[in-house]
Amino acid sequence: MASGSDRNPIIIGGLPSQVPDFDPEETQEWLDSLDAAVDERGRERARYLMLRLIERAREKRVAVPEMRSTDYVNTIPTRAEPFFPGNEEIERRILNATRWNAAVMVSRAQRPGIGVGGHIATFASSASLYDVGFNHFFRGKDEGDGGDQVFFQGHASPGIYARAYMLDRLSEQNLDAFRQEKSKAPHGLSSYPHPRLMPDFWEFPTVSMGLGPIGAIYQARMNRYMHARGIADTSKSHVWAFLGDGEMDEPESLGQLTIAAREGLDNLTFVVNCNLQRLDGPVRGNGKVIQELESVFRGAGWNVIKLIWDRTWDPLLAQDRDGILVNKMNTTPDGQFQTYATESGAYIRDHFFGDDHRLRAMVEGMTDDQILHLGRGGHDHRKIYAAFKAAVEHTGQPTVILAKTVKGWTLGPNFEGRNATHQMKKLTVDDLKGFRDRLHLPISDKELEGGAPPYYHPGRDSEEIQYMHDRRKGLGGYVPTRVVRARPLPLPDDKTYASVKKGSGQQSIATTMAFVRLLKDLMRDKELGRRFVLIAPDEYRTFGMDSFFPSAKIYNPLGQQYESVDRELLLAYKESPTGQMLHDGISEAGCTASLIAAGSAYATHGEPLIPVYVFYSMFGFQRTGDQFWQMADQLARGFVLGATAGRTTLTGEGLQHADGHSQLLASTNPGCVAYDPAFGFEIAHIVQDGLRRMYGPDSEDVFYYLTVYNEPIQHPAEPEDVDVEGILKGVHRFSRGTSGSIPAQILASGVAVPWAVEAQRILAEEWDVRADVWSATSWNELRREAVEVERHNLLHPEEEQRVPYVTRKLTGAQGPFVAVSDWMRSVPDQIARWVPGRYQSLGADGFGFADTRGAARRFFHIDAQSVVLAVLTELAKEGKVDRSALKQAIDRYQLLDVASADPGAAGGDA
Repeated sequence: MASGSDRNPIIIGGLPSQVPDFDPEETQEWLDSLDAAVDERGRERARYLMLRLIERAREKRVAVPEMRSTDYVNTIPTRAEPFFPGNEEIERRILNATRWNAAVMVSRAQRPGIGVGGHIATFASSASLYDVGFNHFFRGKDEGDGGDQVFFQGHASPGIYARAYMLDRLSEQNLDAFRQEKSKAPHGLSSYPHPRLMPDFWEFPTVSMGLGPIGAIYQARMNRYMHARGIADTSKSHVWAFLGDGEMDEPESLGQLTIAAREGLDNLTFVVNCNLQRLDGPVRGNGKVIQELESVFRGAGWNVIKLIWDRTWDPLLAQDRDGILVNKMNTTPDGQFQTYATESGAYIRDHFFGDDHRLRAMVEGMTDDQILHLGRGGHDHRKIYAAFKAAVEHTGQPTVILAKTVKGWTLGPNFEGRNATHQMKKLTVDDLKGFRDRLHLPISDKELEGGAPPYYHPGRDSEEIQYMHDRRKGLGGYVPTRVVRARPLPLPDDKTYASVKKGSGQQSIATTMAFVRLLKDLMRDKELGRRFVLIAPDEYRTFGMDSFFPSAKIYNPLGQQYESVDRELLLAYKESPTGQMLHDGISEAGCTASLIAAGSAYATHGEPLIPVYVFYSMFGFQRTGDQFWQMADQLARGFVLGATAGRTTLTGEGLQHADGHSQLLASTNPGCVAYDPAFGFEIAHIVQDGLRRMYGPDSEDVFYYLTVYNEPIQHPAEPEDVDVEGILKGVHRFSRGTSGSIPAQILASGVAVPWAVEAQRILAEEWDVRADVWSATSWNELRREAVEVERHNLLHPEEEQRVPYVTRKLTGAQGPFVAVSDWMRSVPDQIARWVPGRYQSLGADGFGFADTRGAARRFFHIDAQSVVLAVLTELAKEGKVDRSALKQAIDRYQLLDVASADPGAAGGDA
């Protein structure tokens, strides 16, 4: 890990306009020298000298303004390239076989009756980048640590499969089952990197563009965090993220670059495959995306290595004394370079070199074919090795390598550089013959003309395969590989949960605070406590978690180099290099990336972490829902807390803070176990079961989402006959009706349970209705179990038909059922078809707004009095009360007048 002195200072440049000149004569001598260089040797020579001076100043750690972009040439000059330790000829043959198998696999997947699609152009452009990484850099896990973490570009997956085939990690049967995961099970291969679908192979899901970059940044940070806290030795682990230049358009790709620079993550390297094309056409047809990205990354504080030209350009650049060639490279737009990739050598001679007699003279001795094969740096093994080596040896900054390539490289003129190449997935016989010839493979025309093209394997005992195995053995094992070495965690006993189960007595607290109290008790556990990773987007105080500051402390690799303004307070803000709390600033995307990295540490590094991510619930699944899918796909575990939940509970904040739907969004994620608890004792059982399911002996690949509220209520003590099974499965009877002669049932969740209890009282006292109140801790889990039961019954008609839990639980409960929550009605409506009786739901459908809690609930008709009306309405439908009672209730409770509602409790951010 780089020391503080190796990192960028806060101020990285700027003209010292207010600094006095203590030696004007010396200053004038330097200025005169520059003038002389310009006058005698020209501006290009003077520019070169200035750049060398800036370079030397950096070497001497003299702070000078950063250059935001440099010439359109390689950052590493030819003279500085290191010795290439590999056998380039063998590596070329390996790569040719891999290229072939990747393309053939996708092409064969388009055979009649299958046609499952695929992409071959992305890997074709980046194949050399991966090959150098596999042969010389990517560390495996055989040494017992986490090795390197490699985020493979999603569309390049065919090439990774093809290499695995060469190493006998996958069979020909596997390749022919590409994108046929169920029909060809157990041999099917997922379309893209999907750990959930291939849990022994892929580590990181990346095809949702933009999530790979941010995931890699926070993975590198998590590695440092785990090392600093003594949980795992990650000092040898390097994080590699292979990305596309079009992918850089995604906000998540660039949005968190500064945190990587700020924390000096020199264990991180981005490799951006700049083939100048996105899915439909050029990335920057009229511009230069490499120059643009260089400026962005430099400005963010990254080390930038440009890898633009291959070695065939070296002699030409060596002749370029007046800078005319570099100027041509600087001024040619990407759209034109894309055209050059599809044209002849004669065209390039006329249009690239033909503008100036000095350029034409440079290539007079070259044939058109030689000009055609002036290549891009991302296809040159030696240039790539130099860039990768410089990246891993650089200290104090993360590195980005901007590698210029051709999309569809080696696939032939119908593919290379074409706008449509991303969608092209089938090679004709002529394409295959040309491709074979380009790769010098011993495959006959007859084999190509006789049906599906064959795969090529040089033989298990061949020089190429032995070389591959030797290189991987030397680097610590095969990549990608996902290994789960973590052992179950010793879980706390029931005593740890006792305090929360006692209730709050006469004190009113929000369910958010009930959870925080439980978390404090859990973090005191000697075995488990240090594994908790607290995460919040600049909202710890809002959620009452500032009490953790003095003890757990906020993680900062530089510690706290200032005196905190609140240092004399009991709950002072405290940063530490070994802090347990991750404060990712106002970035839900960054927090969720931290959550994923921590939640998958049990597999990545063999050390389980228990992330607890607390956020404004409106800004969770809605804002970063794609990342929660990434979390599920990466088999990450942990607790997600949607605090300030509900559409009417966060009173004054208004529409954009009023979450009435995150439970519904959570229900769409198969990896998410979602609960909406009402009281502390429910939270205790849910968390205890969550720890068991995620970190116990029979661990499951799920994560828990709990919605908690900021409204203070009195929490009852756990009942002596508490129905733990009901709490965990989704519904338990909280309060039996004790008076009234007409039976009814009220189901409520979360903050709505107290409304239901109040409605129970009113119904008994004023309408002779005996209502039971049920706490529906999870509408989602009830529905999920019922769907699974129906699926089983559908496929096993000869067996005794199963009954969903919600049906069994509510069978025997008399009267109609009315459901109420602070969510839109779609949430409780999930169980409607399985409720054994007349069912009606109330909910907060529509936009939220700022007002008192009482007014908001009266507006949505979900308050206690509205529940009374709903119960009476359903009873009237059954003929158990007279319909005149409905108008009486509306008038008595003034249900059409929002202003008449009791405002309810105010405040209570936590």
